[in-house]
Amino acid sequence: MDEKLSGQMDALVEKYTELMLGESNPEDKKKVEMWILYTYISKSMPQLARHWNSEFPDGKKEMIAVIQEIKALNDELRKTNTGQQKEPE
Repeated sequence: MDEKLSGQMDALVEKYTELMLGESNPEDKKKVEMWILYTYISKSMPQLARHWNSEFPDGKKEMIAVIQEIKALNDELRKTNTGQQKEPE
């Protein structure tokens, strides 16, 4: 794979992580990458996701925890950003 494209995609995921969670660090970025991939697969090939879930029940539990963590961090960021917006005069 082209290293330039790989770097550009890495920057895209890093920015996406920052926008979703308010900051980007390697651990959160990896969680967001897993969330993106799992979500895409579960929507485009639900049978594959169901098979994976049944084959790896511990992985499914961990994936659910990752999804809940990302959602909680995103909700917290949205709440913080909503409170910082100026009220119209």
